Amino acid sequence: MISSENPALTTNESEEKEPVKIILAEDDKDDQELFIDALDAADLPSEVTTVENGQQLLDTLKDKSQPDPDIIFIDINMPVKGGRQALAEIKGDKELRDIPTVMLSTWDHPSDIEDTFDKGADLYVQKPNSFAGFVLVLKKVFLLHWAKALLRPVISLFFVSEKNISHKD
Repeated sequence: MISSENPALTTNESEEKEPVKIILAEDDKDDQELFIDALDAADLPSEVTTVENGQQLLDTLKDKSQPDPDIIFIDINMPVKGGRQALAEIKGDKELRDIPTVMLSTWDHPSDIEDTFDKGADLYVQKPNSFAGFVLVLKKVFLLHWAKALLRPVISLFFVSEKNISHKD
């Protein structure tokens, strides 16, 4: 047992268990549940706030009563304000631009990937077709995030799909 006389040990231990603060912008309730369940299955301690469109995402990010998230996941195709437009506004805002952003899409079209890369996204993830695939992809995303690869991505590391991840990662 750690004694309360050594606050450094207690502080370090609590930092390791600090959950990752995530905002998930996703209009499909089933995809929201799948994402949260996959995070749990991947054993990634997290606090997830869900919003259903890009406008809600921006409103949430600009709400000063809420802390900034550690990472944002944005579905590309959403109603009201789509993911691309929300991404452009986030990366154009000096207070929000440094928050890592991961784009989510069922598509892997090269022009979509390049467009979100050019707009400043940190990662583009093709939504997996299976629960196990989602767990694998999320583990990879957070491995890259914690390794700081998301700070200045290179195009070869930008696109993540279940197909291009080794099951050894």
